[in-house]
Amino acid sequence: MPSLKDLKNRISSVKSTQKITSAMKMVAAAKLRRAQDQALASRPYTSLMDKIVSKISSKASGTSIDLLTGKPENKTQLLVVFSADRGLCGGFNGSITRSVKKEINDLQKNNVNVKLLMVGKKSADSLNREYGNLFIDKIEGKSAKPNYADAEVLATKIIDLFENGDFGVCRVIYNKFVSAIAQEVTFKSLIPAEIQINEENQDNASIYDFEPSEEEILTDLLPRNLATQLFSSQIESTASELAARMTAMDNATRNAGEMIDKLTLQYNRTRQAVITSELIEIISGAEAL
Repeated sequence: MPSLKDLKNRISSVKSTQKITSAMKMVAAAKLRRAQDQALASRPYTSLMDKIVSKISSKASGTSIDLLTGKPENKTQLLVVFSADRGLCGGFNGSITRSVKKEINDLQKNNVNVKLLMVGKKSADSLNREYGNLFIDKIEGKSAKPNYADAEVLATKIIDLFENGDFGVCRVIYNKFVSAIAQEVTFKSLIPAEIQINEENQDNASIYDFEPSEEEILTDLLPRNLATQLFSSQIESTASELAARMTAMDNATRNAGEMIDKLTLQYNRTRQAVITSELIEIISGAEAL
């Protein structure tokens, strides 16, 4: 049975932890608002970029632009994985890691080679032991500060690898922000670009003539679209990370409060038992005299 001093020290320790988790919750909540607004504001632009690429590509029938079609003959697939550089954010990193593992196993069963480009430290560390030989690169320190310039550098790196024949298909995996308590693991094709083919696109595209040609426009537009999709994925991942951390720290603060209540009750009962024991000893000694 723990002594009164042990219980008092433990209560003090839990209270200190509660202060830390409460502060982390408030910091995450303050940052989340801005990240959430940024994620929601980026979606119309990203969606419009997809529609533009889809419309122009539907007009450019039979185009041979590699970024639009990929390289089906190349049986290697690149997975760009966005995770966090820090922990203490609930199941955020774990959900990404599990999804990546499942995807790797499924692709390898279908005789598809896999390469990984990791953006964020936590999932990279979790996957390193089992799949470290698949890593092309590991980028750290960028998860908390999405920047379009970094997305452009990453897009250029991916395009260079693609043109060198290192892979034929590229997809990005990230947590899409849904709400403060929900994030959704999302897969999106980067190469080949996702094309939304429907009758509306074809009808609208048929009434336009493009100058310069559709192929020239796509040659310039597709690298920008790739950078835009990567930047959007990073923004969504950052907002999801902050939401997951805020929720996790809120739960930790509540659990610490419950533990403090239980330890305080145990401390009071133990203290009362010690006092009662001392009184019994005093009374028994007095009666013996």
